[in-house]
Amino acid sequence: MAVEHPLQSSSQSDQLTRETNGTAYGALEDRIGHRFADRSLLIQALTHESAVLGARGRALTLPEVLRSNERLEFLGDRVLGLVIAELLVERLPKEREGALTHRLIALVNRDTLAEIGRALGLAQLLRVGGGPGRAAADPNNPTLLGNAVEALIGAVYLDGGLSAARRAVERMWGERLALDRAPPRHPKQELQEQLAARGLPPPVYRVLARSGPDHAPHFKVAVAVEGLGVAEGEGGSKRLAEEQAAARMLEKVKAEEQR
Repeated sequence: MAVEHPLQSSSQSDQLTRETNGTAYGALEDRIGHRFADRSLLIQALTHESAVLGARGRALTLPEVLRSNERLEFLGDRVLGLVIAELLVERLPKEREGALTHRLIALVNRDTLAEIGRALGLAQLLRVGGGPGRAAADPNNPTLLGNAVEALIGAVYLDGGLSAARRAVERMWGERLALDRAPPRHPKQELQEQLAARGLPPPVYRVLARSGPDHAPHFKVAVAVEGLGVAEGEGGSKRLAEEQAAARMLEKVKAEEQR
């Protein structure tokens, strides 16, 4: 029998549990290493807001929020950050805070989450919607996949607690948690450090364009650096677009250094 959670009503929980029984969702449970006591949480984690709204382009009402993965995503984001931070501190007892931060950012960024979502086959399981005159959300969109991974972690946490969420994260992240390599550099942080070392002012980021529907936005961002001009980046979030722009500007900085 489904357990009622504050993220959904009992009637919604019962309906979703019936939906998941005897389906391919069990294979996903095997992949993440967690068998849900309340399987309704699993399908809620895989229900995008567009599946709830259908063709209506408006904000979700409270009852509709309780059927989408929006709140589970919010919770899962926090649980993921805690679990990864704890694993890093345990496994790297001599590493300084700055290096740990770089590792954390790389392990929880949107690109990593999307890769994990693809590896789990979430694009085939995500419930998305559209309607007349309104394009359906793309389940392969990196932002949707990343959000679903976070929602899935939130669902595991509600269903089995922090220890279950930690086991699922360790299983989903797999070899990414092999920490024998040097910590990765975050493009925006590295660009700022490189400019500071050269006595240059910090970079200035500006959004050039935002397109696409609310559930699958696309951003174009420019970063300007004194004496080096402008570099542009694109992505499914402002942060990702800024990171791509920073990475391209870093290429300019290094090319200038070699002259």
